[in-house]
Amino acid sequence: MKRVNISQVDAVFSNGSYPIEFLFYYERTFDTKRLRSALQKLSSVFWPAFGEYRDGAIVFDRYREAECFEEEAVERELDRAEIDEADYGVISRFALPELKRLFFLKAIRFKNGLVLIPKLNHLAGDGYSYFLFLSVLAALTRPTIVPFKSSLMNFSLKPHHRRTGLRDFSFQGIKLKPLAQHGKLAIESDTILRQDVQSIIQEAASSAELRISTNDVLSALAVKKLVKERADFWAEDVRLTLPIDIRGKVKEYGRGFFGNGIMFHTLTFQKERLGNSPVQEVAIEIRKSMPSLSKETYVDFLKKLEEMLSTGSLDEFRPYDPERGCLVTNLSKLPSDKLDFGTGSPKLAIPLTIEKNGAAILAKNENFVLRLAF
Repeated sequence: MKRVNISQVDAVFSNGSYPIEFLFYYERTFDTKRLRSALQKLSSVFWPAFGEYRDGAIVFDRYREAECFEEEAVERELDRAEIDEADYGVISRFALPELKRLFFLKAIRFKNGLVLIPKLNHLAGDGYSYFLFLSVLAALTRPTIVPFKSSLMNFSLKPHHRRTGLRDFSFQGIKLKPLAQHGKLAIESDTILRQDVQSIIQEAASSAELRISTNDVLSALAVKKLVKERADFWAEDVRLTLPIDIRGKVKEYGRGFFGNGIMFHTLTFQKERLGNSPVQEVAIEIRKSMPSLSKETYVDFLKKLEEMLSTGSLDEFRPYDPERGCLVTNLSKLPSDKLDFGTGSPKLAIPLTIEKNGAAILAKNENFVLRLAF
């Protein structure tokens, strides 16, 4: 049996909150025999995804396909236009139930294609880990003459699972309450032209002599939109939380880390000022608030999480409070081109995880899509 203690960030998701789940639609179907074989082989490499959470640790004994994979066929066509809109009804129909293991993959055969729905408990890993795993799974599923071991040896980002490599941590004996269930949420998608984002970035560089990022601009647009849609809901102060991947700045983790290599950055806006300020001004404020990323700053972040636990501040021990703020996640660099299981990349990639006052930044052709839930 394999076992690894969860990290401080993993613990934030120990109540099963914020799973990572997408619907991928493939116009050309493929036989899932190789996919199922690849899942079994990868269970020894990405074993935490196939394990279970038990009192502060992820444990894995052996792979059982019935607990990680399911396939069904339906005698109808998939309505691509309906799926692309991804309203609450679509999400309710396709989202998977709670997991026994930390990862599950469902395949649905339609008359006009194949749908894959991979779901990862966030305790097992973040968005980067999710797509790292799926990219390797796709590569091993594609027909090839290269044996499994050789193809994995040539894979440049071999996963490692050193979750508490920076600080020892024990979460034994602590159990977080499940998050309150939200009712039916409104979901809205807005297309944002890339050239409009670039214009704001160039204007900031010219007028404020500050280099802001695409993420700054899109996050500013998202928080302004969420506050505008429910103006009466918000208190005077509005919190914006942005997850930041630290793999490129903390060598102890690196690009091969399979887990939660993220920190949460939160800043507060005054509601009235947020509503009256132009997007560029809000984006500049976001940029100026961003922390420097280093081993030292990340250790400080981990210490703050530990302090919340030691003082019993469990209400604060979560990514964000949807009653007081919003969370914006950038998924615009989703590597769809690497999710080719042998018949091409997916024609649709739709996130099925929605949270109250949450926003996802997606890419569509050359532009962006802001997907808001409120």
